[in-house]
Amino acid sequence: MPKIYTVEKWIWTEDDFERMGWHDSQIHAMAFSPANFELILDIDYILKWIHPKPEETYYKFWVAPATLVFENVYEIDITTRSYPSGLEIDAITRKDLGAPRNAEFIRKAHEWLWTIECHEGEITFRSAGYKQYIRTYPVFGGQQTLDLSSRGFSFDRKRTDID
Repeated sequence: MPKIYTVEKWIWTEDDFERMGWHDSQIHAMAFSPANFELILDIDYILKWIHPKPEETYYKFWVAPATLVFENVYEIDITTRSYPSGLEIDAITRKDLGAPRNAEFIRKAHEWLWTIECHEGEITFRSAGYKQYIRTYPVFGGQQTLDLSSRGFSFDRKRTDID
């Protein structure tokens, strides 16, 4: 297994939605930016799942801290059960493609009804799309989440592993 993962893209958008998957990504923190109509998530994004070798039992993973920013957000509904382990994403889906209410201002032609299905509940909202910022090179290991004491909480939109 290579020691460094080649990151295909450092910034992903709704145009990449069909190629992305958030299954088992941990949400470490959530923020709202009312002035910018944003919903911001600090997550551990699993870039690649590695199947176990014949003599192994468990998967391994390439995981990186990421900031997922949904744009032009409104009609947010959060229904979750409280667990000390936080929220873990099962899937992110979108439906009801339509034109945004303020298409000329935001310069986007589409918006969707998004659902972030978590093992602990769900978050739904309308949004024109997202940008996901990979903040550091991914780490290889047997865990789907990164150690909070080493990664901390962050809503940065730039790489933090370079000067």
